[in-house]
Amino acid sequence: MKQRITLKNIAKEFGVSISTVSKALKNSHEISAELKDRIQAFARYYHYKPNNLALNLRNQKTKTIGVIIPEIVHHFFTTVITGIEKLANDMGYNVMICLSNESYEKEVLNLEMLANGVVDGIIVSVAKETEEKAAYDHFNELIMNGMPLVMFDRVVDEINCNKVIADDIGGSFLATDQLIKNGCTNIALITTPDYVTVGHERKEGYLKALKANKLKVNKDLIIKIDDKHNIEDQLQRLFLNGNIPDGIFAVNEIYAATVMRVALEFGYHIPDDIEVIGFTDSLISEFTTPSITSVSQHGRSMGQKALELLMDEIDSEETVYQYKTALIQTDLKIRNSTKKAKLQDL
Repeated sequence: MKQRITLKNIAKEFGVSISTVSKALKNSHEISAELKDRIQAFARYYHYKPNNLALNLRNQKTKTIGVIIPEIVHHFFTTVITGIEKLANDMGYNVMICLSNESYEKEVLNLEMLANGVVDGIIVSVAKETEEKAAYDHFNELIMNGMPLVMFDRVVDEINCNKVIADDIGGSFLATDQLIKNGCTNIALITTPDYVTVGHERKEGYLKALKANKLKVNKDLIIKIDDKHNIEDQLQRLFLNGNIPDGIFAVNEIYAATVMRVALEFGYHIPDDIEVIGFTDSLISEFTTPSITSVSQHGRSMGQKALELLMDEIDSEETVYQYKTALIQTDLKIRNSTKKAKLQDL
């Protein structure tokens, strides 16, 4: 994708003032026809779109950051917001939080509202419906209009912007490998549909661990949960096909807690019969009975890094800004859903 272009970039390219570029793009008679044609052709090539509100904000910052999250009840997102808000306040910025509710349309509306002169930059975790539709024009338009953007956790490879991600593959490898070290050989995966980026990455880590330990992949043990339907009904498939797992890795702690309840209903005990590891590590993992061994993705650190990258872009005076991707390391917190006797293998 071509780099976003501004009036300042165009002016520098042609060695003229921003005012001259603005007049040329407005087809003013004050500018020669030859220069107007060259400036307009250059602007078309780089998809320049005038945005008066954005131009005004270059001279007068709002000192406010916009954050769009998919859901508010998820503890991980609250920890990310905590990291963003603490650092933003220390820097003299306020934070405005919007909720997409996993809706593409609401995400678009939130972006439009925030971009209309309300904030200096936006941090977003992409809604599941947006990922399912693979519809990203609203992000591209935002970037081309000069609005700084950082994606975190759920990111889109096709969008050229700053990104902050957890080491989903590494964390999932760590979790699956620990189950194998604990003696599990028939390990199930509870995951999302493949269009959800974090679920896809965590599945890759699971498959990588099986391969590294020379265990065969059993597709019947890979359950892709459609959150639009009853999760418990979908998980029952694990206990109805006669091939009962001795270990389960779930790509989030909701799935982990739910599959433990379903296993109990079928007469299996955690961790004596089946060991379970989840991903995210929030209050659910800590206070579920038994408590859940979980991969910690450090949401607070992710939020702080997202804000640092956003402020770097906001304050940048570079003609062509170089986007970065920051990787937040994960680790495993051992609790009661895995067998304590194997802790020496850590």
